[in-house]
Amino acid sequence: MPSTASLPSVPSVPSVLFVCVHNAGRSQMAAAFLTHLAGGRVEVRSAGSAPADQVNPAVVEAMAEVGIDIAAETPKILTAEAVQASDVVITMGCGDTCPVFPGRTHLDWRLDDPAGQGVEAVRPIRDAIEGCVRGLISDVLTG
Repeated sequence: MPSTASLPSVPSVPSVLFVCVHNAGRSQMAAAFLTHLAGGRVEVRSAGSAPADQVNPAVVEAMAEVGIDIAAETPKILTAEAVQASDVVITMGCGDTCPVFPGRTHLDWRLDDPAGQGVEAVRPIRDAIEGCVRGLISDVLTG
């Protein structure tokens, strides 16, 4: 499981940006889990370096299975402003396409890409993301 260790102190309402290439799978699941589990204690963003037209339907289905509805979400383009406005930036397979700014914590979670996969293949990715997000919440909220 990817590490979230040694995050610096962050403001009382920290902000987290999740980035993957298409913003249609991993970053959408991570953002949804963080929004759901943090209960308003973290500002959450997600974006992609080359956003898809829609969120992966198998991802929507897999998240619905755990009671989180992301059917209305849409992929968003990654901007330098979104990175600058975030305390923690977590990439998921976007390589060097994510801009790096001083003072931001940058983490890379290496997770399988759900693109083109059915819900059976998405479930273990979803579960791994949930575990990463639960660890992130603890790290971000305790500094």
